[in-house]
Amino acid sequence: MATELNTEIKETQTALLQTLNAFSEEQLNKIPFEGSWTAGQVGEHLIKAVSAGLLYGNTTETERPPDVMVKPLRDQFLDFNTKMKAPDFIIPSDGPHEKQRLTGKLEKIWEEIAEAGSTLDLTKTCLDFELPGAGHLTRLEWLNFMIVHTKRHTHQLNNIYKAITA
Repeated sequence: MATELNTEIKETQTALLQTLNAFSEEQLNKIPFEGSWTAGQVGEHLIKAVSAGLLYGNTTETERPPDVMVKPLRDQFLDFNTKMKAPDFIIPSDGPHEKQRLTGKLEKIWEEIAEAGSTLDLTKTCLDFELPGAGHLTRLEWLNFMIVHTKRHTHQLNNIYKAITA
């Protein structure tokens, strides 16, 4: 299971960075259609929303199977037909965004996530933050959230790219 998770972490990182790197600096800050974020804003949102720091914070023993929330999170975030609204604290700025800065930060974040995924006890429950609507998650569940949340936005980035290059 850990190897599959580590593979998925690496694949998610690679897909995200390849997708972002396809954008030119100008395209990164171009609004593709009304009501949409720019690719740069999506990148900033991911920087605000995904962090390995949470995995290294305060934890406790888990009083339930450590993967209870994995399937519900996957089902919710990988349903690309469902629209979601980001909480205010992870809404990105208007920009402009600089590609090198975004990709550099995201690469570092995902390296830290990969390290956490391969070295920490993933059955522990993280206490420093509750996922809105889901409560405290285990490290395993947080890693799955980070993966599916990023996959969702990589899908969004692909749609933005198609819209601005059409």
